[in-house]
Amino acid sequence: MPQSPHDRAAEYHNKAAHAHQAAATAHGKGDHLTAHELSKQAHEHSTKAFEHSKETVDQAPANKN
Repeated sequence: MPQSPHDRAAEYHNKAAHAHQAAATAHGKGDHLTAHELSKQAHEHSTKAFEHSKETVDQAPANKN
């Protein structure tokens, strides 16, 4: 079963959070090159999460009050 945009957004949010945490750990250990790469990865995951979140909103039925 294909994932919904909402599920994909949640997955990328989790991946971004994990990459941010790993980057912070690497930075704390003085491994700045690894920290930079992980921060870059976190940014890419955050961007994908935003795109899937926007897709979820775009697919939602219009709220008519």
